[in-house]
Amino acid sequence: MKKSRISERVIQRFAILVTASVVASLDAGAQAAPALSRAVPAAPQWPAKTYTALVASESVDRVAVVELGPQGARVVRQHDVGVMLADPDGPHGVAVEPGGGYYYVTTAHGTPYGVLWKFDSRTNAYVDQVMLGNFPATAQVTPDGRRVVVVNFNLHGDMVASDVSVVRTDTLQEIARITTCAMPHGSRVNRAGTRHYSVCMMDEQLVEIDLDGLQVARHFLLTKGMEQGMSGAPPIRGAADAAHTGHEMGGHGLAQPAAGSTQCSPTWAQPSPDDRTVWVACNGTSDLVEIDVASWTLRRRLPAGNGVYNLAVTRDGTKLVASNKRGQSVSVIDTKTGATLVTLPTQRRVVHGVAITDDDRYAFVTVEGVGSEPGTVEIIDLLALRTMARVDVGQQAGGIDVLPPR
Repeated sequence: MKKSRISERVIQRFAILVTASVVASLDAGAQAAPALSRAVPAAPQWPAKTYTALVASESVDRVAVVELGPQGARVVRQHDVGVMLADPDGPHGVAVEPGGGYYYVTTAHGTPYGVLWKFDSRTNAYVDQVMLGNFPATAQVTPDGRRVVVVNFNLHGDMVASDVSVVRTDTLQEIARITTCAMPHGSRVNRAGTRHYSVCMMDEQLVEIDLDGLQVARHFLLTKGMEQGMSGAPPIRGAADAAHTGHEMGGHGLAQPAAGSTQCSPTWAQPSPDDRTVWVACNGTSDLVEIDVASWTLRRRLPAGNGVYNLAVTRDGTKLVASNKRGQSVSVIDTKTGATLVTLPTQRRVVHGVAITDDDRYAFVTVEGVGSEPGTVEIIDLLALRTMARVDVGQQAGGIDVLPPR
């Protein structure tokens, strides 16, 4: 399909804008208010300024713009992403440029491969797109705004090593595709913009990519009791080791592991703001692995929620917010002591992504929902340590990012 036809199609689909708002007071025993004005909680008050999050809903090919501000929390705009009519394109990852001018969305179910889309943040207008690998998922823009790094998760392909795409933001040209491991996921770039970290859901590894040399630098084995770091490219295990490691991908991290299992089944990598450590979510063992970057050794393992899945860290480095996929909850963890400050239940099941506002005040968390349920964005006050609002969005809400203040 030519780019002109794709642009025309996307513009037509953007013309259908749906405005919806679902705001609830979440005090114990409170009922959902029928009008926004009646939904304002007595404490804490709604913020004086407006925060904006972008949420991808995979089952309905839609991105929602969610605002939290003086009027409460609500969906203010929605637009479709993708071009396939017979089958969902499946928007999965969302990544905002540091300056906030543009954002990027991965659609995982392309034909034959997935696509990275570029949009204008102010108008949500389509700008450009590029085809990547099989099932592109988590994405992040480097701190200098020059590149987008995307993992090609390869969910529906053979259990073989997949790769990570590096794309220029100005031309939307893929400049590298770096082979890593089976089912790379949960990818994040360090604050300096020099290293990229992703985990291998089927290979028990954390992989570090040198973004200057565009090659794998080191890998780290995450299996409990066998933790160790190594330099160079990771061994390719893939299908031959899938049965050996005992991974069960049904539900993407929802399956309960066997009792006594030591398999990490990693789902997310999160560098600390000072670039000294990397936290890994071990979905299988329901704990966090903290790795010292300089020595490339295990620093500690921390208990986490049941089926810990995705992570985000505050910019001051004091709090780690974790979604617990099997536990139907979100945990806020003190990074210094490792203590869980609070675990908050979510309204619906299949908790997914986390994004934190630039001032470290709020966390936006996506919940996919089950069956015909809508997806949900749960908004957590990180000072009061409580859920202050829930907003319904499209089904299977997953990827999320927040816009910088304007």
